Amino acid sequence: MSYIRERYEALKGPFISLEFFPPKTLPGKRNLLARMARMTALNPLFITVTWGAGGTTAEKTLELASLAQRELSIPVCMHLTCTNTDKEIIDHALEKARLADIRNILALRGDPPVGEEWDSNNGSGEFKHAVDLVQYIKQNYPDDFSVGVAAYPEGHCEGEADGLLQDPRRDLPYLKEKVDAGADFVITQLFYDVEKFLAFEEMFRCEVSEDVPLFPGIMPINSFLLFNRASKLSHASIPKRILDRFPPEIQADDSKVREIGVDILVEIIDEIYERTNGRIKGVHFYTLNLEKAIAQIVSKSAVLSSILEEDQSDEEDAEGDIVLEDIDTTKEDENLRKRRRQSSHNSDVISNRVLVDQDGNFTANRSASGAPSRKVVVSISQGSGTLGKDATWDEFPNGRFGDSRSPAFGEIDGYGPSLKVSAKKAYHIWGKPENLRDLTSIFIRYLEGSLEALPWSDLGLSPETALIQEELIQLNERGFLSLASQPATNSTPSTDKIFGWGPPGGYIYQKAFVELFVHKSRWESELKAKIEPHGSKFSYYLGDSAGDFQTNLDPHGSSVVTWGVFPNSEVLQTTIIEEDSFKAWRDEAFSIWLEWSKLFPRNSAANTFLRQLHRDFYLVSIVHHDFTDCDGLWNTLLS
Repeated sequence: MSYIRERYEALKGPFISLEFFPPKTLPGKRNLLARMARMTALNPLFITVTWGAGGTTAEKTLELASLAQRELSIPVCMHLTCTNTDKEIIDHALEKARLADIRNILALRGDPPVGEEWDSNNGSGEFKHAVDLVQYIKQNYPDDFSVGVAAYPEGHCEGEADGLLQDPRRDLPYLKEKVDAGADFVITQLFYDVEKFLAFEEMFRCEVSEDVPLFPGIMPINSFLLFNRASKLSHASIPKRILDRFPPEIQADDSKVREIGVDILVEIIDEIYERTNGRIKGVHFYTLNLEKAIAQIVSKSAVLSSILEEDQSDEEDAEGDIVLEDIDTTKEDENLRKRRRQSSHNSDVISNRVLVDQDGNFTANRSASGAPSRKVVVSISQGSGTLGKDATWDEFPNGRFGDSRSPAFGEIDGYGPSLKVSAKKAYHIWGKPENLRDLTSIFIRYLEGSLEALPWSDLGLSPETALIQEELIQLNERGFLSLASQPATNSTPSTDKIFGWGPPGGYIYQKAFVELFVHKSRWESELKAKIEPHGSKFSYYLGDSAGDFQTNLDPHGSSVVTWGVFPNSEVLQTTIIEEDSFKAWRDEAFSIWLEWSKLFPRNSAANTFLRQLHRDFYLVSIVHHDFTDCDGLWNTLLS
């Protein structure tokens, strides 16, 4: 049964569903396929695969969704955005999905055109709103697809951070229009406020539909930083009683944050089930391509744990009934496993292998009756045994500075490059840069704390940036525009208010690095000329918008620039500068120049200037490897 609505209506008990996004790198894709295979042990009702902003991940989405549909024997729902999209592109995506036996589409409007605030009369072409896509699919592919749509328990918000425009009741007529057009199910935006969801669910049942399935969307809390950022981007409020469970002294300890986060989500899920008398009997997880927290939530939830069945055999016996096969395994993945785990596990089992049957098909570590094995899920949730360790080597997400072999590497949602703020806000905070002086002023004001964001970052400055603020400002004054950086530190306690992270009793180490946009004419004669005489003390990656890449490291090298040593723990490596991750970020960073330029009319001074920089700049990442010399990087670059 491939259609989500039919599968849902046949259910007698609770369920989960899972969202994934296409990884940015090939190793990430390999490891995500293994992860998705393991997560079938959670018996999801369906999985969804995201579609990047403006179709930026279209081919990757189609490839991942097709692989999952073919190999995992679970219904796949492919996201599809439509606003200002040509009919030919929509038809191409739908035909590819149909040929891959994908029978479910999540019909989304998508972001408004860059440079425009959305209103009901805006947009061009055949598709302006999600309802247009729902109607088109139902009219032209009536028997091919089950169609889902999105809902917003706290009201949809068009990019304004103050939330004043959010009103779920105002959105109900539009949601009803989508349902009346033929939508078969509804998935909500993420939320953490149970009361607001329950109020929305009651309105939905009274004013939209009594029987269309409504799936609440929830994102696990893997780190405090991501928790806050995801809530901000989604305009989801966080009740004070939840925020109070994360006092400042634990916010940098990802393990403790996730432990509390698991308890919070278990409480949310169980409360919703109880207060709706089982009417809302499942949850849609925004996985961020991670698995441990979700396995923990399912294991601990009184409601969701019922989807698991006890398995009389132990994990080793279960593995004896199946064959272990590689998915395009490479030596670098094996080296990664050795570096990450540094343990004496069976060398025949590595982190990117998946479980398959004798015919080469994915299997799901199930009990004899076909239900998912509780033991396997517990192994993943605890990080124990072979499967558990394979599942959790990258459990601490660190954005684009994590390990590029992780499926979770990159942005938190996988929707692709954007300016991070609405067009209206972009005009307000960045103005209209028409020359290098204007641009330098924007970067310096960000470093001084008078601007809340750059087009490449909306996270603000970390406390440690204050230690190198003057050096960064001097670099920017010279026309070297900084995107990311960190100072060096040597054996600082993990409880330190500036450098500290992780549990108490540990020690933190950092190498200094800086990432800059540099005019091509100035790289060889200025920056490269300064670091080359120091030999291996400095390494760099460099690239441009045309795909050029240069480095003084061996091919596929990497530099761990932040690590921590803690009691009863392996060395944790949280910030890694490496070739694959640099190349992925290079492409995204240069695309943001073009996104920014679209805010201004073509051939205007600002548009022409930003497009010129897209052509004429290098992006360079420079690491100083002597972390005992805290001033070495800055003294060299500013000499």
